[in-house]
Amino acid sequence: MNTNITMKRNIKDYLTITFGLILYALAFTVFLLPYKLTTGGVTGIATIIYYSIGLEIQNVYFVVNVLFLLIALKILGLKFLMKTIYAVFVVTFLLWFFQFILKDANGELPMLLGPGQEFMATVIGAGMLGFGIGLVFSCGGSTGGTDIIAWTINKYKDVSLGRMMMYCDIVIISSCYFVFHDWKRVLFGFCILFIMSLVIDYVINSARQSVQFMIFSKKHDEIAEGINTRIHRGVTLLDGVGWYSKENIKVVVVMAKKTQSLEIFRLVKDIDPHAFISQSNVVGVYGEGFDKLKVK
Repeated sequence: MNTNITMKRNIKDYLTITFGLILYALAFTVFLLPYKLTTGGVTGIATIIYYSIGLEIQNVYFVVNVLFLLIALKILGLKFLMKTIYAVFVVTFLLWFFQFILKDANGELPMLLGPGQEFMATVIGAGMLGFGIGLVFSCGGSTGGTDIIAWTINKYKDVSLGRMMMYCDIVIISSCYFVFHDWKRVLFGFCILFIMSLVIDYVINSARQSVQFMIFSKKHDEIAEGINTRIHRGVTLLDGVGWYSKENIKVVVVMAKKTQSLEIFRLVKDIDPHAFISQSNVVGVYGEGFDKLKVK
């Protein structure tokens, strides 16, 4: 049973990561490259090198990430490295593939939004980049490069991933001035970084939202057993006294992911349609099955 659950979870993770990587590579190829916009990370470095000496972006991205993967093996472990290796190969292929199908006869990428639409390309591209990276991060993956640095620090310190990537990428974006000699490109780069970081944190925090259930029912044993065995969440029974009835009661307390709320409601309704249920959002849940507690 545990093996099947783990396999299904891994399959779901890799499908989500793949979708996130498609958004990432598509945003970069369609909205950033044609308008000569620079983001952070290894793709930002690859962009600067591409417009400086003409080296293909996917080749630079792949070579630089190989070096970071060696670091990831020692610090983040093999499990994290497997998803990162997968992401690096997929992004490398997608960057090549999207350029291959979109470039015209002159080898130029089309400006799908029309000329002079750098701002809209910045907003749309940054949003897609952030959403894609956020999906990858929420499944414990990485697109490589500065993502690994952010994950490494986040492993030991309770620091926002988006903020850590912002610190790592400021220097990369600023350096694009020496290629384009245009401060407007630098400002657009910082706009991309800012929007992308906000979207990353939003996606990750949405995926980690947790809820607390307090369930009052005479069939508390069946409900607790069902939640524990079918939804695979820990359950705590608290002793209580009904003030009006003066009867002793058991209160079922459950901490769960927000995405599991519907399953819990359905289970309780099937067992006891007359149960009294209280659901509340919680700011943070730390411990086994949730986030690790990281303090200085």
